[in-house]
Parts: sequence; structure tokens; C-alpha cells
Amino acid sequence: QVQLVESGGDSVQGGGSLRLSCAASGYTSSSNLMGWFRQAPGKEREGVAALYTGSGRTYYADSVKGRFTISQDNAKTTLYLQMNSLQPEDTAMYYCAANGHKAVTLTARQALGMSEYRYWGQGTQVTVSS
Repeated sequence: QVQLVESGGDSVQGGGSLRLSCAASGYTSSSNLMGWFRQAPGKEREGVAALYTGSGRTYYADSVKGRFTISQDNAKTTLYLQMNSLQPEDTAMYYCAANGHKAVTLTARQALGMSEYRYWGQGTQVTVSS
């Protein structure tokens, strides 16, 4: 029903910036929450940022707050993650995700949890060197 394709991952120096994109196709109004997750080798997948597509409400993990910004285009077909002041600890495979229902307002912990999402992209690799 929904296909998500990430792009924009790259290898950058510490302190650099990247902008990830997630192109959505087959997306309908049945979903109202999208997010970015990441998974580093040997670690669990963690929520990075989330966005309510209707209201624009955003949520961020403490580790990226003030450095990353999640946004969406007006057509709501592309999700973005602007990443500034990148650190080696940000190295991971980054995934975008969309829920398959109309969620009510969630806490940051809930919105950044994998269980809230039904559709996932294939991931794009971000590598930050020191």
C-alpha cells in the first residue's frame, strides 16, 4: 500500500551536514505519522525524529535535538531529515517509516517507537568520520 525509498546517505567528516530524503508512493490519508530511525552495528534500531503529517508536530531523540530537523514537503510525498553537526556516533543505517492509521497525539517515547509504524523503507547509510 505504501512504498518508502530513502536517499541522501553518504560518508562525511565530523561536523558536516547531510539531508536525507524519503520518497513515498501509494501514500494515503490513512497515515498521519512518519519518522526516521537508525540502526548502528551491534545496536538496536532507535527512533531519531517523528512528524505528524497533518499538524506538523515533531518529536526528537535527545541525542539529536538541536542538530537534526525533520520536515515534509507540501504535497506530503517526501520526508526529509536535515542533519547538522554530525558526529561519529551518528553513523548508522537510517530508515524512514510511516504508520498505517490515524494516531492520536503521542508522547515522544511513543512516536519514536518502532511499534507505531507499519511501513518501512530499505535504509540509507550514513557514515561520519572523525
